Amino acid sequence: MPDVVQIISSFNAGRDPERLAMKYKAMRSSPFVFLRGTCHLFYERLPHDTLLDEAPPVWICGDMHMENFGSYKADNGLIYFDNNDFDEACLAPSLYELVRLLTSVLAGAGDLKLSRAQALSLCHTALEAYGSALAYGKARWIEAETAVGMVRDLFAALAARSRVAHLDKRTVLKGKARVLKVDGKKALPVTDKQRAAVTAFMAQFAASAPNPDFFRILDVARRIAGTGSLGVDRYVILVEGKGSPDGNYLIDLKEALPSSVAPHVSTPQPPWQTEAQRVVEVQRRNQAVSQAFLHAVEFNQRSYVLRSLQPSEDRVALSDWDNKLPRLEEVINSMAELSAWAHLRSGGRQKSSIADDLIAFGNRRDWQLPLVDLAMQCAVQVEQDWQTYCNAYDRGVLDPHASRAPDKP
Repeated sequence: MPDVVQIISSFNAGRDPERLAMKYKAMRSSPFVFLRGTCHLFYERLPHDTLLDEAPPVWICGDMHMENFGSYKADNGLIYFDNNDFDEACLAPSLYELVRLLTSVLAGAGDLKLSRAQALSLCHTALEAYGSALAYGKARWIEAETAVGMVRDLFAALAARSRVAHLDKRTVLKGKARVLKVDGKKALPVTDKQRAAVTAFMAQFAASAPNPDFFRILDVARRIAGTGSLGVDRYVILVEGKGSPDGNYLIDLKEALPSSVAPHVSTPQPPWQTEAQRVVEVQRRNQAVSQAFLHAVEFNQRSYVLRSLQPSEDRVALSDWDNKLPRLEEVINSMAELSAWAHLRSGGRQKSSIADDLIAFGNRRDWQLPLVDLAMQCAVQVEQDWQTYCNAYDRGVLDPHASRAPDKP
């Protein structure tokens, strides 16, 4: 097989070196963080198994793991808890989604201080919840009134947080106006050229909006967020919103790249006009209600996704399970159900399976134990690849400043 370091370097070539260095450092911390940062490698390493390919094709988010779920404000003004990352979305057999979720549980056991038996128990919880939700055949959603356990705790924390407090975390007041907090943790400075380009783009976008003044730009910075996408061209934009200083809004503008999952599935992919259209359309299909301001746009003659900023802290604090496994089981159960509901909701769209086929698959149980076995194989591979990566990182082999992919041997 090609060298792990070569694969990672080639995939990340050309990204913003400052943020790519952050990604490389984060991936050194644990197998779980490494898994989050190497979705492309996971599917390249995924064993070709008829168990996967015989599952019904659905629209998957592509990068399924325990940290890719969180709360967000939807375009109807309400708060939901759902999968919120569709950068890698594609049409694929449903179990491609599930095997990555299970692998994330197994690879994340060390970070969460779970025993192997506890991690395997959570895997079985996920499969039972996913299968049952499919078999029921009706897509539902999670909001404050229906949340349980740690997800309910997240909603309670959000209810107690004001817009001003949210803005204060990301901005500072200069007189009566806000500017973004460029602290090297959530944001980095932009060049004059980048600022001018983003400002001109937002002015053009605002011109076609019902309320152009809402999107009047106040400040812009390079955004630091996530793991896998660190280094991708991305901005946080402070706009006028409902009025300065406390009615301002934060917008996320991120370049959309091709799905790294699609090349590794046998399912033919429908054509898309742009990569951003793929990301936005699948997100709209799979979520019960779309995230606020979600648009596929063109910026600098490339494809970008525009949406409201999703704070990284608006996620379930999985480490707060307090050594009470039922607390984690409730969260994993919710994540698995959300996946099933997403697959049902987008069923029948562009060659994805219809509800009847998904219901029939959910009523089967013959795929569940073999999928756990396959996830255990994947977790071992992740651990081995992480060790290889750590050795290379410690030797200084990885260069975030590389401007092109390394030559193939």
